[in-house]
Amino acid sequence: MVKKPDVKVIDEEITFEDEGLDAKALITKTNKRGIITFASRAYRSMTKYSKEELIGKSHNVVRHPCMPETAFKEMWDTILSCKRWVGFVKNLRKDGKYYWVIVKIEAVDKNGDIATSPDEIDSFVAIRREPSRKDIEKVKKDYKIMRKAELLEKKKKGFLKDWELELFEKL
Repeated sequence: MVKKPDVKVIDEEITFEDEGLDAKALITKTNKRGIITFASRAYRSMTKYSKEELIGKSHNVVRHPCMPETAFKEMWDTILSCKRWVGFVKNLRKDGKYYWVIVKIEAVDKNGDIATSPDEIDSFVAIRREPSRKDIEKVKKDYKIMRKAELLEKKKKGFLKDWELELFEKL
């Protein structure tokens, strides 16, 4: 379930190059519930959150409201079955701006090895890089269609929150 972002969303994209991170990967580690236990300096620089603001928080803190919920359901289904998930994500920064990443997430066991069965999962490691402009343009269109369909379905069922209705009207 998506919650209203804690920051005011600004429709302004930031690239890795804008942040001086064009050759860097953004890395995080979370526990099994998606609570951040490690955030690299590059990740903190891009998100504009401090280490203290990220550690112990749900990874949803950077979830952009335009991201389809189904993308995250697929991600969780995949990583909880110990398969690598690779996908595109539009993230929300603390300053309300956004950035795109292609992320690879692996389930890890207590020894730091790739988990091979769900009962071995101790944590998840995510490595993000900047996708190509071509990939961003394609996925942006696909995600807009998916998110609008999700919001329309919620609207039909009477579950659409006020902030989601505003988002729906902007899409």
